[in-house]
Amino acid sequence: MPKLQGKTVFITGASSGIGESCARAFAAEGGRLLLAARRKSRLDELAPQLIAAGAETVHSLELDVRDQPKVESTLAALPPEWQAIDVLINNAGLSRGLDKLYEGNSEDWDEMIDTNVKGLLYVTKAVVPGMVQRGAGHVVNMGSTAGELTYPKGAVYCATKAAERAINDGLRQDVLGTPIRVTSVDPGMVETPFSEVRFRGDKERAAKVYQGVTPLIPGDVADAILWAVTRPAHVNIARILMTPVDQANSLLFNRKEQ
Repeated sequence: MPKLQGKTVFITGASSGIGESCARAFAAEGGRLLLAARRKSRLDELAPQLIAAGAETVHSLELDVRDQPKVESTLAALPPEWQAIDVLINNAGLSRGLDKLYEGNSEDWDEMIDTNVKGLLYVTKAVVPGMVQRGAGHVVNMGSTAGELTYPKGAVYCATKAAERAINDGLRQDVLGTPIRVTSVDPGMVETPFSEVRFRGDKERAAKVYQGVTPLIPGDVADAILWAVTRPAHVNIARILMTPVDQANSLLFNRKEQ
């Protein structure tokens, strides 16, 4: 029997990268997939593939997590059969630029803070009360090794991931006494569109990030998330810190000659 049959799994930022891989991994276990992203057209393309992979059903939402009123209204307006969310994967996030703090772009700062911190809060606030009321649920937050150790020219992004870690730990304390589980999954280098987004479509610059290193792939992270979610109900995996073998932390990499 699929491990997630009958379970509703809400994934933000599900149109690509780790979010898309989570959708595929949870589909294979029979989950009911509630997918959100700014690019709904991409979600609509994915839906038939996810059904074919084993998802019980798929419902897609166009959603920018930075827009609190839209987050609240969209989730409040879900059809009744989609309102009982069993698993929330707060995956939506991004990085913009790679600059010394005093030379940074304040618009980039706003976008990172609004997405990675405030968006995380908005979605969590909209979903977790229902979990508490029903006495069931699991929240998975996407962290990063960047939240553990700051790297040069990444102060604001690293700060947003440090905030994610604090929010994750605080939420886990706040739901103590309920059956709700809370997990932070903190990957290091993962080859996704992340670097292209950071460098605003500069593929050549993005490719250099992974040069000489064998990075994680999105499926590795999705596999870890699925593992955490499918532990026995009395087990809470508080945090998963994962890196490729070629990475020790945010600063140290084993870059092989090409």
